[in-house]
Amino acid sequence: MNLSGVNEEARRPSLRRGWTTGACAAAAARAAYEGLLTGSFPDPVTIALPGGDRPAFALAFEERASDFARAGIVKDAGDDPDVTHGALVITTVRKGVPGSGIAFRAGEGVGTVTRPGLPVGPGEPAINPVPRSMIRAAIAEAAAVLGASGDVEVEIAIPGGEKLAERTLNGRLGIIGGLSILGTTGIVVPYSCAAWIHTIHRGIDVARACGLDHVAGATGATSEASVRALHRLSEVALIDMGDFVGGMLKYLRRHPVARVTVAGGFAKIAKLGQGLLDLHSRRGALDLDWLAGRALAAGGDAALAGRVRQANSAMEVLELCRAARIDIGFAVAEAAFTTAAKALGNPKIALEIAIFDRQGALVARTPFHPAHP
Repeated sequence: MNLSGVNEEARRPSLRRGWTTGACAAAAARAAYEGLLTGSFPDPVTIALPGGDRPAFALAFEERASDFARAGIVKDAGDDPDVTHGALVITTVRKGVPGSGIAFRAGEGVGTVTRPGLPVGPGEPAINPVPRSMIRAAIAEAAAVLGASGDVEVEIAIPGGEKLAERTLNGRLGIIGGLSILGTTGIVVPYSCAAWIHTIHRGIDVARACGLDHVAGATGATSEASVRALHRLSEVALIDMGDFVGGMLKYLRRHPVARVTVAGGFAKIAKLGQGLLDLHSRRGALDLDWLAGRALAAGGDAALAGRVRQANSAMEVLELCRAARIDIGFAVAEAAFTTAAKALGNPKIALEIAIFDRQGALVARTPFHPAHP
């Protein structure tokens, strides 16, 4: 028996794609550059994306003075619940020293990198490599048409971005003062969760660059606080993996640390034990038949297994087994270890599974063991 929910994928209408902050910044950069050189801002302005598409962007703002020009584009993230949807991305362009190329600056609401391990180094504006490449390409294309050198200073601002950044993990990654300018394709795919997985990867990079030998990925705030207290971990060691345990473990396989803890609530870790690496309800339901099997394997009788199959929630399963003095938590943790170790696939990494209840109390914990595939 499955705890089946609404089939979200089947019922979801066709979703509209949007544009990354990097694409918006690049389009605004081209418009500002042309405005600086000619006094006329192209509107709409067209740029080339890494995949070859050439979208056009309407300008929401333009300004020109003797030594600079700036243009703004309102980010449209399509139907994705992006924190920066509707934000105004403003790019200011100033002439640079001949032969200097393009220099990047962080304006209002764009963060500065303060920790190693990110795609750009400490002290640099949080403008990722692909957006930088798109901006260079957009300005080079315009410079070729206008017969100019393309040597400029590019400053990107997102008014209100510092407040928006409080809803992201930038602070944990060591990005202070605002948002990051992100994007690898220029296109936002609704509900792809690419930004979240990107943040997981960058969190691991930062932890490794800071010399940490133990990271912990948690499914939520309660399990994160609990595993942090359990192991006395620093904030940098905490990876907000959410439902994307597979995304974290597969990245760690290629970018290892000595010890990894996967922490979560009973329901999420049970789904991991079932073999799921994406723990969201869209990807699979909690299988009560599977839990009944774990209860039997842990010493429960047929009557308990029957009650487990009829339970309304994972927490009810846990309470039923506790009342019967059956340690289903450890049985689930061991099964989750098997799934996670296979995904991690690196025997040089010691893996641990920790399950916490809703109050943050430890339900079960496996010892650290090598993550044999």
